[in-house]
Amino acid sequence: MDGTRLGDELQRIGYAGTEPCGELVPHAFVELHIEQGPILDMEGGLLGAVENLQGISWQEVTIRGVSNHAGTTPMRLRHDAGFCAARIAVFVRELATRMGASQVGTVGSTRLTPNLINVIANQAVVSVDLRNTDDARLRVAERDLAAFLEALALEEGVSIEARSLVRTDPVVFSPLVLQAIEAVASECGLPIRRMTSGAGHDAQMMAQICPTAMIFVPSVGGISHNPREFTEPRHLEIGSNVLLQTMLRLAGSAST
Repeated sequence: MDGTRLGDELQRIGYAGTEPCGELVPHAFVELHIEQGPILDMEGGLLGAVENLQGISWQEVTIRGVSNHAGTTPMRLRHDAGFCAARIAVFVRELATRMGASQVGTVGSTRLTPNLINVIANQAVVSVDLRNTDDARLRVAERDLAAFLEALALEEGVSIEARSLVRTDPVVFSPLVLQAIEAVASECGLPIRRMTSGAGHDAQMMAQICPTAMIFVPSVGGISHNPREFTEPRHLEIGSNVLLQTMLRLAGSAST
């Protein structure tokens, strides 16, 4: 982090262009993507018209306790960062289950120090991923997590610090673009259903500047971020054709 700015570097290499940033506003934006989830494949569906996208809250939680011998330290005298990490993982799962609806929660990374079989961990670093389509509900989840961490620190005699890594608001996509996608699917005789995106996409950024929506095609087994991620070639072709026809329809509305 040397203070270099993107705009300055674009100027330096002659790539900045002549148009002011933000001057060009697209008429609309449509993104085609695999679902990365199980719903279309499980239901035997072909297409999803994505009407909204979850807000995302990523936090890094650091727990600092005391290292000691795993055999000689009585359980009542421990300040175990590893145990606290496990408690956080369980809490996040229970929080999402209790809140229900579109709330999800994941602890995807845990790092223990010194990470030895016979030593109580003196530090744990845990990632927490909370997502919800309703920003107010997402804030409730964040507040509940913060209260739990404060109580856990007191209970176990450890220090706990939470640092925000990413925070994005939920996005509601354009009804007009969604209607265009659904009209094309209907004309082609293709079943389509309204869906929520649980993952972040370029479309969430584009929605800030122009009418935007997304098209989903099935992911076999709902598997994503995995070498076995796969979508049938015929589904890719169907999605591409619907994308093309939707873009032509939207382009036609721009010229009239």
